[in-house]
Amino acid sequence: MGIPESQLKTWSHQGAITTAKDTHNSIRNALLSYEWPNGVDFEVYLQGSYKNDTNIRGDMDVDVVVQLNSAFFSNLSKEQKERFGFRSAKYTWEDFRKDVLNTLISHYGRDRVSEGNKAIKIQTSYLPADVVVCFQYREYPPHPVNEYDFVEGITFWTKNENRQVINYPKLHYKNGVNKHQNTNGWYKKSVRMFKNIRNYLKENHYIPDNLAPSYFLECLLYNVPDRYFGGNFQKMFCNVVNWLAKATLNNFVCQNEQLPLFGNTPEQWSIDSATEFIQELIELWNNW
Repeated sequence: MGIPESQLKTWSHQGAITTAKDTHNSIRNALLSYEWPNGVDFEVYLQGSYKNDTNIRGDMDVDVVVQLNSAFFSNLSKEQKERFGFRSAKYTWEDFRKDVLNTLISHYGRDRVSEGNKAIKIQTSYLPADVVVCFQYREYPPHPVNEYDFVEGITFWTKNENRQVINYPKLHYKNGVNKHQNTNGWYKKSVRMFKNIRNYLKENHYIPDNLAPSYFLECLLYNVPDRYFGGNFQKMFCNVVNWLAKATLNNFVCQNEQLPLFGNTPEQWSIDSATEFIQELIELWNNW
C-alpha cells in the first residue's frame, strides 16, 4: 500500500509566510535607517525556504542576505582586473560587516543580536533571523568578453576559521522557479513533502538530526528529471525515490548549477548521508 496519498498531500503543504516577510522588512528598515558612507550600495533580500516557497510548518529561522554591490570580489586574474579598469575598494568586507552588526545591535539591542560563524543571529519581534553579510561575487568565464560577462553570486568569510564561502542564492531561486514551472507546479510541493518526511524520520528516530539538511535535500531533488514529478503524490514519491536509488550521485549539482552538491567542504553533502537517506525513504514506504 505504501504511504497514503492523503498523508503525502498533507506533507506537501506550505507553512506560513507572512511573519517571514515581516521579519525581512524589519531588518531591511533597520539597515536603511543607518547613515552609510557615501557610495555604499547594498540590497537586502530573503533566501532559503521562505524565499523559495519550500518552507513547511515548524520552520522558524528566516535567512536574510545583506549584499554589498558597490564593491565586489571575483575570480579574475590581476591582469584581467587591470584590463577592465578595476581597482581595490577602500570600503572593505570587514568595514561592511562591522557597520551592519553595529546597526542591528543599535536597532534590536545587544541582548537580541549575536554573531554566529556564518551569520548574524537576531531575535526579531516576528521570527528569528540569520543575516548573512556578504559582498557581491562575480564568476567570470576564463576569457570574459567584457566586465559584464559574469554570473552573480555572493561571498563572505566565516568568523571562526576566516574561510571564504561562495554561493549563488539568486540563481538557486531562479532555477527553482524554472523547475517548478517545468514540472507543472509539482517541484516545490515535492520539496515540502520530502522535508516533512525527513522530519517524520527524525522525530521517530529513524535518522539522526543532521543527516539531510533542507538545502541539500532540495538540491538532491533538483537533479531528478522533470518527468518524474506529477501525476499524484504516491506516484511521484515512488518515481523520484526509485530514480534516486539508481542514480550516480557523484555528478549532482546544487540548485544554482554552479557548485557540485557532494564533496568534502562544509558547504557540501556526503554521498554516504544521501544514500542512507534514500534507503530510509524506501524502507518507510515498504513498512508503512
